[in-house]
Amino acid sequence: MQIKINGSEVPVKENETILEVAERLGYDIPTLCYDPDLPPQGSCRMCVCEVNGKMTTACNTKVSEGMDVLTDSERVIKSRRLNAELLLSKHKLDDNVHLKNDLLKIKEKYGLDKPRFPVQESYVYDDSSSAIVRDNSKCILCGKCVNKCQETQGVAAICFVGRGVDMHVSPAFNKHLADTFCVNCGQCSLVCPTGAIKEVDSIKDVKAAIDDPKKIVVVQTAPAVRASIGEEFGLPPGSLVTKKLVSGLRRLGFDKVFDTDFTADLTIMEEGTELISRVKNKGTLPLVTSCSPGWIKFCEHFFPECLSNLSTCKSPQQMFGALAKTFYAEKIGADPKNMVVVSIMPCTAKKFECKREEMNSSGFQDVDYVLTTRELARFMKQEKINLSKLYEDEYDDPLGESTGAGVIFGATGGVMEAALRTAYEIITGKTLGKLEFMETRGLPGIKTGSVGLNGLTLNFAVASGLSNARKLMEEVKAGTSKYHFIEIMCCPGGCLAGGGQPIPTNDKVRLKRMQAIYQEDKNMTIRKSHENPSVIKIYEEFLEKPNSHKAHELLHTSYVDRSEEC
Repeated sequence: MQIKINGSEVPVKENETILEVAERLGYDIPTLCYDPDLPPQGSCRMCVCEVNGKMTTACNTKVSEGMDVLTDSERVIKSRRLNAELLLSKHKLDDNVHLKNDLLKIKEKYGLDKPRFPVQESYVYDDSSSAIVRDNSKCILCGKCVNKCQETQGVAAICFVGRGVDMHVSPAFNKHLADTFCVNCGQCSLVCPTGAIKEVDSIKDVKAAIDDPKKIVVVQTAPAVRASIGEEFGLPPGSLVTKKLVSGLRRLGFDKVFDTDFTADLTIMEEGTELISRVKNKGTLPLVTSCSPGWIKFCEHFFPECLSNLSTCKSPQQMFGALAKTFYAEKIGADPKNMVVVSIMPCTAKKFECKREEMNSSGFQDVDYVLTTRELARFMKQEKINLSKLYEDEYDDPLGESTGAGVIFGATGGVMEAALRTAYEIITGKTLGKLEFMETRGLPGIKTGSVGLNGLTLNFAVASGLSNARKLMEEVKAGTSKYHFIEIMCCPGGCLAGGGQPIPTNDKVRLKRMQAIYQEDKNMTIRKSHENPSVIKIYEEFLEKPNSHKAHELLHTSYVDRSEEC
């Protein structure tokens, strides 16, 4: 099939949209409401084109034989300018610090220095959540956040409220976000084109702690950050900047730079032992992973009857905080009340997690502050640090040593693969002939497989994105699940696509980051959690053994039935 675009005949594929064809050919068509992960809406009207003399939106119009498309005719430009001016009348531009404001780019593209329509002044600013801020003065009603929350995540914490000029995005009944079943995943902030939804900013608090001479400030870096933060400094998606990241954090003034991958390895030891115990002793199955705080809150709200299926293990972030203020503080002779633990995470839900009442087994709040990948990039830029130009440096010991199994936690299926590497060898007493479990890899929302372990067939499933998680959990709730072990990650693609990651995050970007994660795994000298020398040593010196009484006190937790909260 062929169509004509801007006077040129071009071949097209069946079911392609005009926007997809234009992007493939390099024509620039602005969009605000379009998200490749969601069904196209055509609500912002910024992608209008002239098709056979009629105006139509490019994002949701399929190509057909005989089409004659103009992407930049005089009528098209006039229509886009008018649409942009109307959107700008709903958007307060002052003090906007969102680095990826697509509406501002359109304003500059079409020279709209003095929009004709007055800006509305009545808005809601909701900072009730510990993770997410909503500023309706910047909202243009594109609907991407609503669709992401409802379609991708199946949560529906926000929706359109009111009609006509009174329409706005809000939780139902205009509740505060903190009073809803929002899981703090931040996928809404990842797709917002104007910064109307963004993460709670903790940069000032972290900087104040670093500048306080009485404080010992240590930082941990999540697996996914090393494969994504380079994008904020002009590097292509999937650029591994692990050692430059360490260098940048030292430049910011952190006293010690550690790796969350260390406690990811520790998680495998604890969770793997828990799985083996449940299988042998006929405990509650399937065992479901507990690394993702957005998923945990989702389960607490929507599947409280399945809380006993959750692993009691804390997430690697929280394990690290507990050990930093006990084991490490003791090792260096520091008073834990003077220690500040900062996490660099791809996830906004980690901000909520660190403030949970259960997360104080050190006697203090185990993790004090969380900076998202985007926040850390802003922090570095404020301090005139260009990550891409930095020298490479190494993590500090002993909480900086990790394995390939720890780093793949950043990708959907990574926790499952890391667990299988260790569980196989512990249960069978045999050395794995291969380290890659390909059934766990890739972007499909649900992946399944099985592995033989000394006569036992272990059935497993992996889900990412909460709509997919819901499908698996409905089976668990009904008692029909055939799986022994389930990994769930809140965000589509796993942590590498978390709500605090660089924008844009789409399937092409997810795949690049995923490839980087697995490349980092291959680059590691040790690729199995139970072979991490520092993990072995911490059990010998401090924790005794996996699932010991002390390990349970520091590394395990309990959950809350939140079904009646909203």
